[in-house]
Formats: sequence, structure tokens, C-alpha cells
Amino acid sequence: MIRKVVLPVLAVSGLFFALWMVRQGSKPIVYSQPVADPPRVEFPSRISGAGIVEASTRNISVGAHLPGIVGRVHAAVGERVKVGSPLFSIDDRAARADLAVREARVLEAEASLQDLKAQLRIAENVRIPGALSLEDFTKRQFAVKAAEARMAIAKAEVNAARVDLDLLTVRAPIEGQILQVNIRPGEYAPSGPTADPLVLLGNLDWLHVRVDIDENDAWRFSETASAVAFVRGNPSLRTPLQFQYIEKYVIPKRSLTGESTERVDTRVMQVVYSFRGDSLAVFPGQLMDVFIEDRSASTTAQSASGVAATQP
Repeated sequence: MIRKVVLPVLAVSGLFFALWMVRQGSKPIVYSQPVADPPRVEFPSRISGAGIVEASTRNISVGAHLPGIVGRVHAAVGERVKVGSPLFSIDDRAARADLAVREARVLEAEASLQDLKAQLRIAENVRIPGALSLEDFTKRQFAVKAAEARMAIAKAEVNAARVDLDLLTVRAPIEGQILQVNIRPGEYAPSGPTADPLVLLGNLDWLHVRVDIDENDAWRFSETASAVAFVRGNPSLRTPLQFQYIEKYVIPKRSLTGESTERVDTRVMQVVYSFRGDSLAVFPGQLMDVFIEDRSASTTAQSASGVAATQP
């Protein structure tokens, strides 16, 4: 009796489940919409690459001439500075004390020199024969010369101390804009290379885009070809690019896109373009999508047609 009831129920349930699965599988696949539309490029054939924005002067990592504890930070992020403007200063109390000691030594050397010169003048004015031997007179002359040498050394030490004191204030090497400030009063500033720049400086009147072109596409590149850059996330923001130069050394690729065709050992040729800094709201360190017109296809076709025409 149970089999007669249960088996038909299971069969009907299986049928409804199969129909439901068929209906679910026949629904059209809904694809997720991209965050932003891909850029539309008018070049029929093109070379693409990722470009990173940098200052026209390169991003200059300003370091300290001498190590020490930072006493004051003069520059702020976004501030425009001129050549020689102070960026930050190292605590200079020890340097000023050393300068004061060296200046005192100059005064001491000057007093000693004046005394020896006075004694030499007295010896030169002696008119009594035999009152002063030639040896004593010569000793006084050499004593004056030695005192003059000590005076010159003392003054040189003062100048060296002033140079060291001036080097404790790090100044802007170029006119530009402060991009980063990674140092604070009370922190230690080393004089060697650091993982993060103490102060990052660059001129943003013109911006450069450093484009990585795959080594397989390097032969297709032409310096005279047109190029355009798009802001990532908004393809309506674009700017034409002006060619600047090619880095003459092909380097290993540093950023990976995750494509299956990409190899870890891929090497890239870096090409630098420029555009006005006020033409787009982009910042140094930002990535842009760069497209370069590929003229190799037409050149290859013309060469092939020329070879065919010359054949009998």
C-alpha cells in the first residue's frame, strides 16, 4: 500500500524538479555591466600600454646632506617652491657651537699673528749693529709666516663649519611642487637612500607618461605615430600626447595585468610622452591607458606590394 502511494509521489516530484531545472537553465545569462566603458580609439591598428604619470622633471626624492634629528619642516604637500627654498632643517645646535669655537680660534690666531708682526717690525727698525743677530731676525720672519698659515687654516675651518651648518637646511634643487613629505620634526633623517623619500618634489606644469610597451610590440612602434591617453575609470577624459624620448634600455616588466598570455619574464620598452598638467585632473603615480597608432601594418603592406610589383 505504501509503495503504491510513495512511488507515484516521488515520480511526480522528480518530474516537477526536472521541469524547474530546465526552466532555470533556459534563462538568459545576465552579464554584469562594466564600471566604465572601454576607451574608443580611432586608430585602425594600435599599440596599447599602461602608462604611469610622473613630473616632467621626474619625481625627485630629496634627501639630507648630513644625518640628524629633524628640527623643522618648512614645506607642505601641494606647496609650490622655488629653487633654494628650504624644505626641512636638521637640528643645528651642535653645528653652531662648533662654528663658535672655530671663530674663536680665528681671533686667537689673529692676535698671535699681530703680536709676531709687531715683534718683526721692531727687529726691522733696530739700527744698532750687533743688537740683533741674523738668526733671531730670521726666526721672527718664519714665526710670522707660520702664524699666517695658522690663520689661514683657522679661517678655512670656519668656512667648513659654515658649509656644514648650511647643509643642515635641505633646499629645493628645482622649481616645482611638493608631492610628498615623509619626515616630521623629531624624526631621524639619514643621509643615505631611504625606502620612502623624505621629500618628493617635481614640476607639474607639464606631466610625463612613462608607457611600458611589450618587447613583442617594440618593432611596431614609431616615434612620429600619434598617441592618446585615457584616464582610467572615465574614457571621456582623454588627452593627446607629445613624444619626448625612448629609454634606450629594455627592462623587465614590473606590473602584471593577470592575462594568460603574460609571462613573468616579459621585458618592456619604456617610452615617455608629455602633456600639459592643467589639461587633465591626474596626479603623479596615477595609471593611464595609452594607445599608440600602429603604422607598421600599412608599411608592411606597401613593402609587400612593392616587392610583388618588381617580380616578373
